Amino acid sequence: TAKGLCAGLPLGATLLGEKVEYTLGYGDHGSTFGGNPICCAGAISTLSRMDEALLQGVRERSKLIVDTLTGKKGVKAVTGMGLLLGIDPVRPAGDVIAECMERGVLVLSAHGKVRLLPALNIPMDLLKKALDVLVNVLGKDVS
Repeated sequence: TAKGLCAGLPLGATLLGEKVEYTLGYGDHGSTFGGNPICCAGAISTLSRMDEALLQGVRERSKLIVDTLTGKKGVKAVTGMGLLLGIDPVRPAGDVIAECMERGVLVLSAHGKVRLLPALNIPMDLLKKALDVLVNVLGKDVS
């Protein structure tokens, strides 16, 4: 994933588990995002800041989002992991996204779902405000 890996600069990563790690040999896999020294320096800096406190904050934020949205009016399901989450809305996702944007909250779409990708370090007060808007919009005009 490239989410947060290089603070917005073009750099990707491929992670392989033990069962398949030896399936790729030297030169088997190339990348248009590979080898840029500035991006690599940015990734090293980003990764050096990843610690248990940051990961605990991600878990807390994820739990807040899932707990806030699960079972709410207008929400069929909340799926995903960490801070990469999808909401299966009752209303068309495009309508939810447009209305959220009108209210100052940027959300995305993927496969008919409302997609959330907040920053790993989003302040809790800002996240709570965004969730208030989202809950309001998702529940609007739903019987």
